[in-house]
Amino acid sequence: MIKGLSTAGLGQVKNLEELIILASKNGFGSVDTSGQELRNFAEEKGLDNAKAFLKDHNVMIGSIGLPLEWRQSDAQFKEGLSNLLEDAKIAAEFGCTRCCTYVLPATDYNAAHFMALATKRLRLCAQILKEYGINLGLEFVGPHHLRTTWKNPFIWDMQDTLDWIDAIGESNVGLLLDSYHWYTIGGTLEDLAALRPEQITHVHLNDAKDVPVEDVLDNDRLYPGEGVIDLAGFLKALQQIGYKGPVAQEILTKDPLVESAKTLAEKSGKAYAKVYAAADLQ
Repeated sequence: MIKGLSTAGLGQVKNLEELIILASKNGFGSVDTSGQELRNFAEEKGLDNAKAFLKDHNVMIGSIGLPLEWRQSDAQFKEGLSNLLEDAKIAAEFGCTRCCTYVLPATDYNAAHFMALATKRLRLCAQILKEYGINLGLEFVGPHHLRTTWKNPFIWDMQDTLDWIDAIGESNVGLLLDSYHWYTIGGTLEDLAALRPEQITHVHLNDAKDVPVEDVLDNDRLYPGEGVIDLAGFLKALQQIGYKGPVAQEILTKDPLVESAKTLAEKSGKAYAKVYAAADLQ
C-alpha cells in the first residue's frame, strides 16, 4: 500500500510542486490534489516536464477531489459538469485513477428525495469519470455531531454506503475508507476483512483523541499513532484483503497549524513509519 500525503495536516503548502517534494523527502509515494492544481502544475512546467518531475521524485497522483456541487440544486450541479470533464482529462494525463467526494450524514432536504437526486447525479459523475479510466470514491462521514447538524439523517456507515454504491450501479464506484470515520461508526476489523479490494477506491489515515466516541469531532484529528484508533489493525486488514492503493493522510484541525510545512511533513513521515511498522508493513 502506497503511503500518501495531502495538504491536510501540512499547514501552508505553496503549490503542488512543493507537496510533491515534501512527499518524496519523507517516504510518501503519492499525493492527493485537485484538477485545478494539476492544470496549474502542467501550465507552469509544461505537461511532459510535470510528468517527469513526478517520476523523478517517485511520486504519483493518488486522487483528486470531485470538483462540483452534487448536494444542492440541479443548476449548481449542471454548472459544475464542465469542471468535472476538464479535471478528468488532466487527471488522466497524469495517470490518476481516483476522484473522491464525501457524503455528509444528514441533509436539510427530505432524505428520500435527496437520495434519488444524489444517486442520479453521482451515477452521471461516475459515467463521465469512467470514460477517462477514473474511479469515484464515496466517503461516509461518521462523527456523531454531524448527524444532527442538518434536519434529516442520511447515510453515515460503511454498509449503507456500499448498498448505495450498488444502487448507483456503476462498476467504477467504491468507498473512500477513512480510518477516522471507520472508528466513529464503531467499525471492526471483521468489517474490513469482509471487503473486497475492488470495493475500495481510496483510503485516508488519521487518528482520534481518547474521548468517548460520540464526542469525537470531525475537525479535531491527530496524526497517525498519536491517538486511540487501531491503525495497525486497520492497515493490516486492508493489506490482507489485497488493497494496494494509496493510504493518504488527512488531518483536519480546529485551528490553523503554525509549524512549517517542512516540519509537519517530517512529522507525518515519522508517524507513517511508526504505524506501518506496527502493522508489519514497509
